[in-house]
Amino acid sequence: MTVGTSSQRVDAEAKVRGTAAYPADRIPTDALVARVVFTDQPHARVVRLDTSAAEAVDGVVAVFTAADVPVNEYGLTLFDQPVFIGVEHSGRSEVPCDISRWEADHLALVVAESNEAAEAGAAAIEVEWEQLPLMADIDDALGADAALVHGENGFPTNVYSHLRIRKGDMARGWDQAVAVVEATYEVPHQEHAFLQPEAALSYVDDDGRVTVEVAGQWTHEDREQIAHALDLPGERVRVIYPAIGGAFGGREDMSLQIVMALAASRLHARGDSRPIGSQWSREESIVGHHKRHRGRIRAKWGADAEGRITAVESEAWLDAGAYNYTTNKVLGNLHVSQGSAYEVPNAHIDSRAVYTNTVPGGAFRGFGGPQGSFVAECQMNKLASALGIDPVEIRRRNVLREGSIGITMTPMPAGVSLPEVVEACAERSRWAEPMRSAPPFSPFASLPPSTEALLRGRGFACSFKNVGFSFGFPERCDAEIVLHGEPDAERPDRADVFHAGADVGQGAHTVFVQMAAEAVGLPVESVTGHFSDTSTSDDSGSASASRLTFMSGNSILGAAEEADKAWREGNRPAMGRFRFVPPPTEVLDPETGFGHPNFCYGYVAQAVELTVDRDTGHVVVDRVISAHDVGRAINPELVVGQIEGAVAQGHGYVLSERLRVTDGRVLTPRLSSYLIPGIGDIPRVVESVVLELADPLGPWGARGMAEMPMMTYAPAVTAAMFDATGVWFDGFPLTPDRVRAALVG
Repeated sequence: MTVGTSSQRVDAEAKVRGTAAYPADRIPTDALVARVVFTDQPHARVVRLDTSAAEAVDGVVAVFTAADVPVNEYGLTLFDQPVFIGVEHSGRSEVPCDISRWEADHLALVVAESNEAAEAGAAAIEVEWEQLPLMADIDDALGADAALVHGENGFPTNVYSHLRIRKGDMARGWDQAVAVVEATYEVPHQEHAFLQPEAALSYVDDDGRVTVEVAGQWTHEDREQIAHALDLPGERVRVIYPAIGGAFGGREDMSLQIVMALAASRLHARGDSRPIGSQWSREESIVGHHKRHRGRIRAKWGADAEGRITAVESEAWLDAGAYNYTTNKVLGNLHVSQGSAYEVPNAHIDSRAVYTNTVPGGAFRGFGGPQGSFVAECQMNKLASALGIDPVEIRRRNVLREGSIGITMTPMPAGVSLPEVVEACAERSRWAEPMRSAPPFSPFASLPPSTEALLRGRGFACSFKNVGFSFGFPERCDAEIVLHGEPDAERPDRADVFHAGADVGQGAHTVFVQMAAEAVGLPVESVTGHFSDTSTSDDSGSASASRLTFMSGNSILGAAEEADKAWREGNRPAMGRFRFVPPPTEVLDPETGFGHPNFCYGYVAQAVELTVDRDTGHVVVDRVISAHDVGRAINPELVVGQIEGAVAQGHGYVLSERLRVTDGRVLTPRLSSYLIPGIGDIPRVVESVVLELADPLGPWGARGMAEMPMMTYAPAVTAAMFDATGVWFDGFPLTPDRVRAALVG
């Protein structure tokens, strides 16, 4: 029995001893050095680019630009971004390649014998720009005289994606409402701040494949993006993930993958087969990869005297930044989550994605759900206050349950457990009892607490999040298991499991081995994993969307069954391959929003207790109760680790992390100015409540859960702030200056 036990992580010893090899550790000492040159132009057209002086620098081996890229475009769901910005390019791109739309667009890649030579070569590049009108934010981009960030796409405005929900009878809904709450919410950027900045090693392997060792979240998608830009068949490209120091969605999109593959391919063709390494600094990382989307949502909700929702009207704008990345998919989650976890009879919801000349928005833990849930849960808490109904009780009367019709007018997938999750959270938090006291704090270590200035409050929120890809995307996951043993043995004595799924720090590879061991009836130590290499495994899909345990478990179960069949047929070794395909999802109807967007959900409820110093605006979160239905905890210790980690990340999102972006430029590119929470800043107590109410489709009943704590933390905190101070906060982060200004204003 391995499923349900807290088996030691397969990478535990290597990480504790410091021998785990991350991409930067894989770069040999004699490797060439590659330096990416950013354009440093939020919106400008290049009119002259001269690399001759850079190529003449002693130690510079090559300078690659747009002229070297066979197909100068890429993008996960839209090819709207050039690999390089330049005057000359191959012409095989739908997007104009001479315009920098973001300060971190790539201008060139300098490959040299040393860091010093690469730096000197980068500095020697000569470039002239024609400045273009800057669309710095949503307001600029929606203005009457707004310039188009992407005129090539044929849209007449910078709004390029628009989703609608038209459900029920809005007039009737407003007629039934005795309480109506309206507000405009601002949700901010968030930086992923993973421990390991971007790094890569590239070379051509012994089989002639252009190979990139890099940290990512989907090996086969990385391979597809590289192959497209280099105009190569997929089998000519190999992607390997060494150890990965965090991702959270920040590694879904390209950073070094394409440019490093290009350099290795081009130099190999010239007869230079030396490996090439590149590492970004923390500043390059913060400036150079996408962020959680900032946005604005206007919401109006109504409820009857019993607290039951009668109408939801909502309008959202999501700042896509300069390129789409996954914005059109994130928008879908934002769209659906504006109805949150409740039965809503009448709804009118519009959600729009807007191009601007700023850092792109992309995948980040929760994938649009935290923004929408913040709005929905704040609205629900405001309705509870307006009606004088307890925040937990009003949720009991409205939450989705088995058989409910969701916001997209279709039945929820089987296994809805929100009522149980809400009750478990309320019970553990002792919600029905007076709040317990907490130790006083002082915002200044050198001063004693000023207890008369301290106010305490508690807040509640609940939500849900899809497990797996949504809105018609062709979801799938492959696995292979090989059984070994003596020819006449009744059972195998060891097994290999091959899977491309990425372990980004969450422990996925440990769980893969546990599930494979359980499926084939062997102890964990008898199963060897071979992971995250496109040359050894078929497509796993991404380590995202809370999908990897759910999808990989089902693929491993299928592969184990096929391998067992081969074993019983006398094959030694016995191999089984299997592709798991879940029930299909649907693109929402463009006019009404009707459709089945997802095949599975995870459910969460959180209660937060906090203390705020009204004199200084400092906030301390004293206690968090985070309740989750995980279906089945494959590795309970890793589940709790995911809950606690997500709470800490959500804590930074709502309380301290302020990414300042002005005129298209990130002004806080260091961790000294962008403040992620340290050990002394996180909640004093986090209590994880793990329910195991089996999902009908999940392997051993498991459902994804890693994103769920992010969904509800911000609204639970702002509800607690209202309980403590009587002030609603419709935006965050709640840094001391903002809190104090609101309390004294």
